[in-house]
Amino acid sequence: MLNTKDAENKDDIKILVVDDREDNLFSIETLLEKDNYTVVKANSGRAALKILLKEHDFSLILMDVQMPDLNGFETATIIYERDKLKEIPVIFITAHNQEEEYIFKGYRMGGVDYIYKPDNSELLRAKVSVFVELYRKNHQLVVHEKKLLTANKSLQKEIAERKMSEEKIKLLNKQLIANNAHLLAINEELDRFAYVASHDLQEPLRKIMVFSDKILSKQDNQAEVEKYLKKIVGSSQRMQSLINDLLQFSRQTVHSDDFVDTDLNKLVKEAILELEIEIEKTNALINIDDLPVICAIPALMRQLFYNLINNAIKFKKKDATPVINISAEKIKNLYNSNHYRISVSDNGIGFDPAFADDIFVIFKRLHSYHEYEGSGVGLSICKKIVDKHNGIIRAIGKPGGGATFIIELPQDHLSS
Repeated sequence: MLNTKDAENKDDIKILVVDDREDNLFSIETLLEKDNYTVVKANSGRAALKILLKEHDFSLILMDVQMPDLNGFETATIIYERDKLKEIPVIFITAHNQEEEYIFKGYRMGGVDYIYKPDNSELLRAKVSVFVELYRKNHQLVVHEKKLLTANKSLQKEIAERKMSEEKIKLLNKQLIANNAHLLAINEELDRFAYVASHDLQEPLRKIMVFSDKILSKQDNQAEVEKYLKKIVGSSQRMQSLINDLLQFSRQTVHSDDFVDTDLNKLVKEAILELEIEIEKTNALINIDDLPVICAIPALMRQLFYNLINNAIKFKKKDATPVINISAEKIKNLYNSNHYRISVSDNGIGFDPAFADDIFVIFKRLHSYHEYEGSGVGLSICKKIVDKHNGIIRAIGKPGGGATFIIELPQDHLSS
């Protein structure tokens, strides 16, 4: 029997009673109403099925076995074919003697118990109470399970969102670190720019002013005037070269449409033609292997080779003829895509390997401009050009042993 607490919930319990005899329906209804159950009656199997099409919230079905048209077993079979109804327990009621054949058949149909007419009213009430209680607890477990599944899904979603948020935070932190590093690099460039503006640019300007004063004070000495004028011209040219290099470094913005199939052989020849005077002055010998065709920006690639060849000529040994070798080989990068490794080597003064990275930093000079002309911008421009082509550039050298610049560039343009 149900306890007191459970009895409070009886008003919520519906029982479907199926019997073709009105007196049986009435007697069962009268009996069950004593326990405050809600009783719904059906006088045939078809009537029961019609009710169950609209109502699914029955805690128990009491089913007469012997009914015309559709008997209790057939009706139960149809009921249990529906997912929404198959959890409702069925108790079969029969007027037959306790024949095992009917008992087994009832259980095979899915029935939970078997009661015989004329029934014992207290026994019926007790069995109904037990199965109603079992159904109620089972229903509570199902509801609880659904709540747990919902809570679990919600928790999984929350965990996924939290992981996503953590990934976003990590990504933002990485971007922040990268942005800070970029800002730091820009600040360093600005510091060097300020140094150049305050020192390198002012130095030739001071000379122009000093030599101009000397000219004014020695107007009667034509030879002295001519000497100082030449010095003024030289200082002016140095200032102009420095300003041009700065402008060139700052205005290198590119677009995807700028990349075209480019024959590097042709660009190297054009760069050599531009350096014709310097090559003749130094008797420089330039050896060029067969170079590839890559997707690149022609103007920038020409400038890259111009700067590297000019650098090799500029930093030659005093008593040696400059020899410059340019070669290329096809390679595969880490992602197995086609790249070319291009080498520009010379027999010049070289450099200390400890400064291999410094030589690509804007305005960073390893030698005084009194020893070697230049602004300290040329190799920085080279690195910037290679970066814009999604490539890498590095330098190998040793003091007195020449230098080799190695550039790795993709065969095809890769969007940044």
